[in-house]
Amino acid sequence: MEYNSLDSYLKRTFGGKVYKLALSMGATCPNRDGTKGWGGCSFCSAGGSGDFAENTLSVGEQIELAKKRVDSKFPKKNDVPRMYIAYFQSFTSTYISGSLTLHSLRERLMAAALNKCVVAVSVGTRPDCLEPEVMQILTEVNQIKPVWVELGLQTVNEKTAAVFGRGYELGTFTDAYCRLKKAGLYVVVHVILGLPGESEDDMLETVRFLSGLTPVLDGIKFQLLHVLRGTRLACDYEKGLFETMDFEEYCSVLGKCLKLIPKETVVHRITGDGPKRILIAPLWSADKKKVLNSLKKYLLSI
Repeated sequence: MEYNSLDSYLKRTFGGKVYKLALSMGATCPNRDGTKGWGGCSFCSAGGSGDFAENTLSVGEQIELAKKRVDSKFPKKNDVPRMYIAYFQSFTSTYISGSLTLHSLRERLMAAALNKCVVAVSVGTRPDCLEPEVMQILTEVNQIKPVWVELGLQTVNEKTAAVFGRGYELGTFTDAYCRLKKAGLYVVVHVILGLPGESEDDMLETVRFLSGLTPVLDGIKFQLLHVLRGTRLACDYEKGLFETMDFEEYCSVLGKCLKLIPKETVVHRITGDGPKRILIAPLWSADKKKVLNSLKKYLLSI
């Protein structure tokens, strides 16, 4: 089967290969500091989903460090300047609290947008952290470089969300989505497949909901549930309270999900990789290259 992949979208939009730079806004999360909860969602590691992000004082320094990391992993074959997406990945990058003020949020986003090698700015956040003042900043930056707002929905099942401690209701997501689209921003939604207690029908229902959004959803990220050391989820796993998906199960569910997505929606990710040093399960997911190749081979066969 064919789907609208991120790689093909980026090549159509920017005219060539684009690499992502994992950065940190220096924010925390309302689901960690007691505002909505403590310690984050049950599956979230100490790095706040930003285990691969650089973390120094300035955005400029972070970009240079992240570029070196990407360039060492994917050596240049010519002198053509590379294009990058500045991805503020860690925790909740629009959560105004502690050291992150509206001023510093604007300053850091602008620093990324004005960097010549950056073609787009991606901001990982929660739908309950998009106050009018934050929206104004995102809209302003969007006039300089495209801004992608990535929302961690994970599931539309309120019962499942309560179990892992998401900290907001589905209506909060719907409201934020409508406001973001009205402001002309590009929206990517994260979905986790294999959450404890969810059936295949539950997972497909999440994708059906997202596929029915108006305006049409810009992008979607599929993430295999990872059990990472030091999380509440790891404690439940070690007690035998749930099992993770095997490769065949994941392939089957992912294929069915992709068939539901509108052709306009870009598939930003078909799985994910947890840091090997803290990955407990599923261990088959540790070999990212092999998993991606096998997934693509399966999808071509259906």
